[in-house]
Formats: sequence, structure tokens, C-alpha cells
Amino acid sequence: MGSPTHTEVTVARQSPQRPDADEPELDDTTGPAEPDATDESEATTADSGASRALWEELRIDPVEIALPAGTGYTLRAYRPANELTPTDVAERDADDPFLARRQVVEAEEEDDEDVVILDEEVAREFAESEDEEKRAKAGDTDAKDSGEDDKEDSDAKATDEAGDEEVPIFLSHRGRLLLFKTPESLVSFVRSGAPNDLSQLDSWNELSERVEPADIAPRDEDIYELDLVVENLRGGHDTWDPTLLIEAGEVARDLSYALRLPAVLDMLSAGSSLDDLDEALRASANGGIGGFLGRRRLKKIGAQTASLGWRTIVGKISAVVDWRD
Repeated sequence: MGSPTHTEVTVARQSPQRPDADEPELDDTTGPAEPDATDESEATTADSGASRALWEELRIDPVEIALPAGTGYTLRAYRPANELTPTDVAERDADDPFLARRQVVEAEEEDDEDVVILDEEVAREFAESEDEEKRAKAGDTDAKDSGEDDKEDSDAKATDEAGDEEVPIFLSHRGRLLLFKTPESLVSFVRSGAPNDLSQLDSWNELSERVEPADIAPRDEDIYELDLVVENLRGGHDTWDPTLLIEAGEVARDLSYALRLPAVLDMLSAGSSLDDLDEALRASANGGIGGFLGRRRLKKIGAQTASLGWRTIVGKISAVVDWRD
């Protein structure tokens, strides 16, 4: 009885060595052979590495941004300010009824400042008074000339340094951020030759020839969840997510600069309450004594004020988004 048993086991083990060409290869568990997970992982890593090489070579990055209206993909680059032409916001601002009204009010205020003099005698006195003021100022002008020359030199130097500073630019057009629901639609737009602000980059044409949908894979640090910021702040100090809020501040500053949103820049500028929040969050995330002091500073920042401020920022950014399917 022992011999047949041995023969059956031997046959069972030998059969996979000579499989029928028309039958799938079986493993020891009698099921179809599973693909090697290690091979899949290595292939994915290789694809990811190839995508990163493309972006690093062209100095442009895919970005994913989540807003209350949805999540979309776009592109961002950093270049010296003196190499970029800012996005044209004239058409966008003309479509903004609030901005248009504000411009009308400012124009009316300027008109109110005009002085109309009907009496000739009063007009002469007014002219003489102006002449006296001009003569008085003339003496001060000579004394200030040397100081002004120094100031101009200093301003020119500061301008040159600012021009060398790298600033953000997004896939945008006429002051509106272009967000795409899928990688395929983003790649289709890039290849279409449609006008946009990134097309001024010297690497844009090469990108349009080489990019594939699989390349639209943002790094973790290039994924921003602006849709969660307000709700997180409303939860109170103990629930605040430093990483979420810090990254939101970074992309909001980039967007407000690139899309020319001065109101948002002011809200996040140095010394503002939201900038204080950002600094305290960074300090608390670093740990140590600085982290302890940062957490103490956070306790002094009003949750309601912070959430209201961020709701305004997210709203202003959302208002200048052009969603593309």
C-alpha cells in the first residue's frame, strides 16, 4: 500500500513540471499562479521614478488641490520673478461686481477731492499761497537730493534682489486657476496648445510632447486639502491638524501671489492673525521647548476668528477657479 501512495504524490509534484500548453500553470495549492507582488511593486516604483525624473528635469510639478466644490489637478512651477509675466487679471476683475463697485467708489472719492474756485480774487490768493509753499519746499529739496540718491540706489538693489527671488506660477489663464478633474483631461489640455500662463516657460513645449496621464501623480507634499481647513479649525485647539493647516497656508500664499489676490496675501502677511497661527503651528510641530511655547501661543488664538478668516480665503480662491472636466 505504501508504494502506490508514493507514486501518487510523485505524480502530483511532477505534473507542474510538464504543463499542457493550453492549460494555465498551477501552483502547489491547485489554483492559478499568482503574480509576484514584488515584481509589481518594483514596476510601480520604476514608473514613479521615471515620472519624478520628468518633473525634476523640466522643473514643473503636478499638484492636487481639494476645494469645497471638488478635487482637481493642476501644475505649478517656481521661477525668478524677473523671468515671468504675471497673469492678466483685467478680464477677471471686470467680471467681479464687488471689485467694479469698489473702483467706482474710489473714483468718486477722487473726484470729490478736486478743488473748484470761482472767485478770481480767491483764485489769486490760492495761487500765491501755492507759490510760497513751493519756494519753502525748494530749500528742503536740495538738502534731500543726496539722501534720495542713496535711497534710489538702495531701492534699485532691493528690486534686483526681488527679481532674482523664485516665485510661484500655476497652470492658469487670465487670473483663473485651471483645475482638472482627471489626469487625462489635464494632459489633453497641455497637449492642446491652448493659451495659459505656464506656456511662457522654456520647458513647456517639451512637457507637452512627453507628459502622459500616468505622470500626473503628485507627491504627498503637493497634495492640499483646503476643503478640510475650516472644519478642522472649528473643532477647537485640541483637534487642529498642524500638517493640514501649514500646508494649506503654503499653497494659499502661492495661489494668492500667482493669481494676484492681494486680499488673501494681506490676510496671510507677516503680523496678521493667520500668520501668527501659522508660526505657532510650526513651532508646536517642531517639539521641544519651542513646541511647548508654540502650543501656548495656539491657545491664545481664537478658533472662531481663525475659521472665519480661512473661510474667507478658501472662498476667494474658489471664486477664481476654472474647473475643467
